[in-house]
Amino acid sequence: MRELDVVEVTKAIKELSMNSNFEIGEDVLAAFNDGLENEVSPAGRAVFEELIENAKIAKDERVPYCQDTGLAVVFLDIGQDVHLTGGDLTEAVNEGVRQGYEEGYLRKSSLDHPLRRKNTGDNTPAIIHTRIVPGEEVHVTFAPKGGGSENMSRIAMMPPSKGREGVIDFVVDVVRQAGSNPCPPIVVGVGMGGTFEYAAVMAKRALLRELGKPAADSDNAEIEKEIFERIKKLGIGPQGFGGRYTALAVQLESANCHLASLPVAVNIQCHAARHKEVVL
Repeated sequence: MRELDVVEVTKAIKELSMNSNFEIGEDVLAAFNDGLENEVSPAGRAVFEELIENAKIAKDERVPYCQDTGLAVVFLDIGQDVHLTGGDLTEAVNEGVRQGYEEGYLRKSSLDHPLRRKNTGDNTPAIIHTRIVPGEEVHVTFAPKGGGSENMSRIAMMPPSKGREGVIDFVVDVVRQAGSNPCPPIVVGVGMGGTFEYAAVMAKRALLRELGKPAADSDNAEIEKEIFERIKKLGIGPQGFGGRYTALAVQLESANCHLASLPVAVNIQCHAARHKEVVL
């Protein structure tokens, strides 16, 4: 049994919260460069030039890539052979968020209640998703989620008769209705199967996969490809200015489900696709 003091989690969250807002992933930058080279719309190519320059400035000057520095979403995969010591894990995560958002001069976007809407002042509490996994390590992923893209996400509880085409039609229609609101080119996370709530978590986890890396399941990979091609034909384009690059990637995860159900969740992410991770 390995012991890990939760203060290490606090330190990790602090650094990840800042780095995820300052440094765009290499896979995302590669997708930007691909768009710059292959987008047919002149306005769309100009958008990619701006995105690439913005990413460089954010990294070099250690400033947020976007003014919406997101609600703090944290994924913890905790090895079953780890004994966490030194305090409460949830509070350790929240303390890391407090420190990171204060030191990094990141905008605090968390409200205490959906209707009272008073800002908590430190971007806590974080939204935490925890899994127990084999091993003696803790895998920490920080994914700040902006409101514009999150607001365009949807879930449907379909009858199984809708099948493959029903799933594809639903995802494409969600993107069509979103239009320019989520700051395209977007990343489309899809969760298929499970239950109502599990499909939504899968859709968000799907956003963490390296852009362009196909789903491990060959059927899912084919669905991703078909959705991606259909999204290209929508013509929304970068920032809604028209073109083929409405999305950078479609990433689908699936799980078993009830014989009477076909849950499908779509979690849309803006072009920044911000997330950073570390193993403790």
